[in-house]
Amino acid sequence: MKLIVIGGTGRIGSQVVQKLTAAGHEAFPAAPSTGVDLISGNGLDKALDGADVVINLANSPTFDEASLDFFRTSMNNLLAAGESAGVRHQVVLSIVGVDQVPQLDYYRAKTLQEDLLRHGPTPYSIVRATQFFEFMDAVLSWTSDSDTVRLPATRIQPMAAADVVAAVVEVSTGIPLRGIRNVAGPDVFPLDELGRITLAAQHDSRTVVTDDTAGMFAAVTGDVLTAGPDAQLAPTHYRDWIHQAH
Repeated sequence: MKLIVIGGTGRIGSQVVQKLTAAGHEAFPAAPSTGVDLISGNGLDKALDGADVVINLANSPTFDEASLDFFRTSMNNLLAAGESAGVRHQVVLSIVGVDQVPQLDYYRAKTLQEDLLRHGPTPYSIVRATQFFEFMDAVLSWTSDSDTVRLPATRIQPMAAADVVAAVVEVSTGIPLRGIRNVAGPDVFPLDELGRITLAAQHDSRTVVTDDTAGMFAAVTGDVLTAGPDAQLAPTHYRDWIHQAH
């Protein structure tokens, strides 16, 4: 099977390429560095020539309103090039609960991407994952100073990037879902508690202050970022992962 991984040089994409190749598939990254421009469409037709599956892991360079244009243009270009190339399966990596947070521009943009895929010409699969363990340092940095980190008590169910990779590979090498596969970590945490666990594991003396107005996730209420009963739960626990990482 020939699979083209859009964004195949990034954190998730490079691991997806490696895992597919190790399983005996033909897997090729497509990114600006390989001559593929999703916005202009340059290089797409050549990259998708002979492909059975396209895995779309491309991310917007911004999280603001401009992300809507990025996902609209890139998805439309990818669907058109895929149809022309005879691609049989288009896969997108998205976010658990993405359609429940319209107040976040980036989440509205990812919802638009899903909708375009769903109504496109090619059988499709959507893999919705929860927040990655690896992004916690960035989340901590958004609302921190030398003494404190302010975080809301938003409930999240994070998972390891390696487990996201495994889910993407499993779905991409199967028959199109024509729907959504939700994947999540095994544990739910309030974000402020996860911040305290992270700082303790890193021997960081800063204090976490619960502030339900702090950072991007302050806009999220309830359990929309946690997985429902239909989700596949990944095996890696955050406490195990963070202690191995440090």
